[in-house]
Amino acid sequence: MLYSYLADLVVLIHFLFIVFVILGGTFSFYSTKWLWIHLPALVWAVCIEFFGWICPLTPLENKLRAIAIKAGYEGGFIEHYFIGIIYPEGLTRNIQIMLGVFILVLNLIVYTGMIVRWNKINKH
Repeated sequence: MLYSYLADLVVLIHFLFIVFVILGGTFSFYSTKWLWIHLPALVWAVCIEFFGWICPLTPLENKLRAIAIKAGYEGGFIEHYFIGIIYPEGLTRNIQIMLGVFILVLNLIVYTGMIVRWNKINKH
């Protein structure tokens, strides 16, 4: 049962990382320190999508789930609600690349807005 909880924790961390990659640029409006955390996360996520890499959290989760099944425990809240979001059915390379472009463009818009805001603040 412990391994199932650990696998759920990995999925939750994975999900929160995805949310941070998508929305984390907005934290930079509050403090530029977030840039140093968000930009590497963004680059990593976009590379995963563009190059078809596998996030290290995925094999870790799979390993924990395999051990958990041997322990006789199946299913759970995290699996039910988040697995489909992180690993959608029918995900193709083209969709992965489109997701990468979407994340990149969205964050370019956010960072452009932040730069415009900084320029306005610095002119006054």
